Amino acid sequence: MANDKKTIGLEEQIKEIKEKMKLQEKELGDTQKELKTKINELANVEKDLEDKNKEISEYMSHIQRLQADFENFKKQSEKQKQEIIKFANENLIINILDSYEDIERALEQSKTEKELREGIELIYSKLKSTLEKEGLEEIPAKGEKFDPFKHEALMAEDSDEHENGEIIDELMKGYTLKDKVIKYSKVRVCKK
Repeated sequence: MANDKKTIGLEEQIKEIKEKMKLQEKELGDTQKELKTKINELANVEKDLEDKNKEISEYMSHIQRLQADFENFKKQSEKQKQEIIKFANENLIINILDSYEDIERALEQSKTEKELREGIELIYSKLKSTLEKEGLEEIPAKGEKFDPFKHEALMAEDSDEHENGEIIDELMKGYTLKDKVIKYSKVRVCKK
């Protein structure tokens, strides 16, 4: 009987050990499944990371190309700007060349002072018209009220015929180009 009790005790221990082993095997199986799942998740994360790194690399390459294109654009724009500045007066000069050549012809072909004067008067009229088409206008002065934004007073004198601040005489003409003063009228002003 004592042997039977020992055998029963051993059988129970073996049974408990087998149950523990089954639980551990089940836990081990679950852990292995979880490990496989985590390995798969890690592989997916690594693939996503690799894809993102490729995408970042493509963006960086694109940004570098855009930056190079922008630098080229800036250089080209600056070059064009310099060309525009260099040849800004080209149309005006082309228009004035006709008058220049007319003066040359008048000097060569005029035989009398009267012919020369008539030729110069025609050229003056043509040149004035050309400049007006470009936006040049004379600043009115004589008899006008002095305006420091258009006139430069070279002399001031008292005059009974004029009001205080009125321009008595225009010493040199002034001009505006498209409403911007490019040369002030030099004037004599009445100051009482």
